[in-house]
Order: sequence, then structure tokens, then C-alpha cells
Amino acid sequence: MESTSDQVQDEEAPKDAPDPLRWWSLFAVSLATFMTYLDLNVINVAIPTIQRSLHLSEAGLEWIVSSYLLTLAGLLLAGGRLADAYGRRRLYMIGLTVFTLSSLSAGLAGNGSVLIGSRTVQGIGAALLTPATLAIITATFTDIKERTSAIGLWTVSAAFGLALGPVTGGLITQNIRWGWIFLINVPVGVVTLAISARTVRESRAPSANRVLDVGGLITSALALFAITYALIEGSDAGWSSARIITAFVVAAVATVAFFGIEARTPEPMVNLRLFRIRQFTGGISTQMIWAFGALAIYFFTSIYLQNIIGFSPLKSGLLFVPMAFALAAFAGFSTLMESWIGAHRTVSLGMAMMTVGLIMLIMHGEHATFASMLPCLIVLGGGMGIMNVPMTNAVMHNTPEAQAGVASAILNDAREVAGLLGITIIGAVLRSKQTSALRAGSTPAQSFLDGYHVGLWVATSLVAVGIVFTYVMLRPNKEPRPSEDPIAAQLT
Repeated sequence: MESTSDQVQDEEAPKDAPDPLRWWSLFAVSLATFMTYLDLNVINVAIPTIQRSLHLSEAGLEWIVSSYLLTLAGLLLAGGRLADAYGRRRLYMIGLTVFTLSSLSAGLAGNGSVLIGSRTVQGIGAALLTPATLAIITATFTDIKERTSAIGLWTVSAAFGLALGPVTGGLITQNIRWGWIFLINVPVGVVTLAISARTVRESRAPSANRVLDVGGLITSALALFAITYALIEGSDAGWSSARIITAFVVAAVATVAFFGIEARTPEPMVNLRLFRIRQFTGGISTQMIWAFGALAIYFFTSIYLQNIIGFSPLKSGLLFVPMAFALAAFAGFSTLMESWIGAHRTVSLGMAMMTVGLIMLIMHGEHATFASMLPCLIVLGGGMGIMNVPMTNAVMHNTPEAQAGVASAILNDAREVAGLLGITIIGAVLRSKQTSALRAGSTPAQSFLDGYHVGLWVATSLVAVGIVFTYVMLRPNKEPRPSEDPIAAQLT
């Protein structure tokens, strides 16, 4: 049991004096963040090679990506709550250890089952690690200017992980062995653990409640798992088969149970009253719209580039790098645009750019080239960059300070869940169209291309609707009278 003096040191020391090791602490948590974001993207270019090496079906291939996202999204809110209650450093170190060891297992996997299991455990580690990193920065940097700089550098580390993922995956897959896309996490993880053990200080929320919303955790994870299983297996098993219908029913019942539990429990995992705030709901919905298409684009475009056009893994990875750097560059410019034209117009402009980029991508067929594909992905990346910063600001600026941690967790969870659903739903649409085209006599390449284009049209239609949706939902409130607190009023 911790003494009272230990608790005071954990909670109050950062407030009394700046931590002399705070920049090393930032380096450690940024390195961990870089590793988890790299892992989101590094696998996409290696997917065709992994499929051939392990003799996987398309459904099994999707589970390699989906299993990681499933556990990450399902446990992210729980990870944030545990970190606040039992210590951010403690949960961060546990998550980093789990992530590093499961990366070793994934890199050495000799069959699909071991790889999928390792990816599942990786997701658990990332779910404990991810929410703790930003909370550690907030607790460590007590000076507002320093904290702003620290969070900016943390964001850059995530962007570099996203940017370097595809080309790293391509270089490793083409020149070494695909397993090294996971094994590179091991030395990085060990170094990060060593630095973190020396520099990261413990902290916890002063009024953290140690009661975990077990019912909310179980029902949300069950709903997500059931709907994902149904969408991945539905095309092969048949949408009217007993096990697929059962999965949909389980998902529906678990979802209803989740909302019922959250509405009644004294310490809910998600405060449902937050969704009364228009900008909050609009921002979360916008996050889901763009993430739905973004991860699906990476996943299926990687297959298209290698299996249809004939790109090497390295060449495919290099094509995604300008997209990621465009995202980072336009993200920096978006803050100026937000001050000029408002968050709602800036986000809508980003959605419009994404729509144009998707339409440009759909226009490509079997004879696309690196040069012809490059403008499409740059426009897509620019659109994503323009919208992300003001979208996040719209959510956080319209959330009461007491609910800021929960709002941040929901925002991150929305991205992961929507990305997972994008891969599974667009994958189901793709396979359905591909099967129909094969039965009609199309070649395997043309049938995949037909399904790929239909899947992209699904994403394009949703993003196009988002142009108007975000403009309406993220517009600012009318100036309240001095005595009014519109956010507090909506939460009471």
C-alpha cells in the first residue's frame, strides 16, 4: 500500500517544480507513440507477401489487421480510466511491455493463428499505452507554453510513424523477411522501456475513482467483436446463415445493453450526456466518417497496387509517403485556416478535398502508374490534414474541462472503431462485387478491380455527405449572455 507521502509526491510534485527530466520523458512517450502508429501502417504494404507466405484467405488476411484494431478500440477507454485511477506510468510501462513482447511473437509467427493472436495482444498493449502517453505529458509539463510545445512534438512523432510505416514495410518485406516489420519494435521497445523507467514520473488524477465499468467494457467489446465477425465472415458464410445472423443479433443486444448500463451506472465508461453537445457529437461523427475511408484506402489500395498493377512492396510503400507528409503539412496550415474561416468551414473543405481525391483514385484501372497515382494520394492526404486539427479543437473546446479526458478517449476510440468498420464493410462490399464479376466471366484481376471501385464509391459517398454534415454540426454557437454556460447547461 502506498503511503500518504508517496501519493502526495505522485499527484503534487509536478505542480511544485518543473521535472528536470521532463524532456527525456517526452522523448520516451513520443518514441512509444511513434512505434504504435508505425504498427498501424507498416503491415499494409506487407499484406500480399504475408498472404502468400502463410497461405491465408482474404478473410484471414483482414483479421491480421482487424484483430489489432478490435482489441485496441475495445479497451482504449478502459485503459484511460485505469491509468487515471492506478497510475499513468504504471499502465504505460505495462502496456509498453505487452506491446514489445507481442511484437516479438508476431515477428516469429509461422502460421496465421499465431500471427492473429499476437496482433490481438499487441492491441491490448496499445490500448493501455496510448491514453497514458498524453496523460503523462499533461501531468509532467506544468508550464502552459512548454506543454503546448510538448504536445506538438508528440503529434509530430505520431505523424512520422504514419509517414514511415508504408516505406518501412516495403523495404523490410522486399529485402529481408516480412516478420521484421514486427521485430523492429523489439529493440525500440526495450530502449523506450529503459528510458521511461528512469525519466517518466508517476501521476494519477487527484479524484480518480477506482471503480471500473465492467459491464460497459464487456458489452461494448462484445458488440464490436460480433459485428466485426459478421462483416468479415458474411461474404463467405452467406449473409443469411445462422452464425452470421446470430452475430448480428448479439451485436444489437450488446449495443442496447451498453447504452442501458452507461445511462444507469454511477461511474460510466462513457458519459452519454456529452452527446447532447452538438459540436461534440458532430466532431466525433466527423472523425468516424474520415477514418472509415482512411484505413480502408490504405488496406485495399496496397493490395491493388501489388496484385493488380504489379508494384513491388517498396514501390507501394514509397507511394504512400507523400500522402502522409501532405497530411502533416496541411495539418500545420489548418490552424491558420481555422482562424480565418472557422472550424466548420475548414473541416468541410478538408472533406471536399478527400472526396475529390477518392474520385481521382476511382478513375484508375489496371494500367495506373506511380506518377498518375501520386496526385490522388497527395490530395487525399491534404484533405485529411486540413480537417483533423480543427475537428479535434471543435470537440475539445466544446467539452467541459472535467470531461476532457473522457472526450479525448472517445475521439481516439471513434477513429479506431470506424477504421475497423471501414476495412470490414468495404471488404464485404468488395468481395460481394468480386464474386458477382467472377460468375459473370470477368478475369480475377478485373473482378477485384470492380469490387475495389465499388468499395471506394461507398467511402466517397459517405465523405461527400460529410461535407454538409460537418458544416452544420461544427458551426459555432451564438454568443451566450454572460450568465449563460451553454456547455454546463447541456450536461445538467
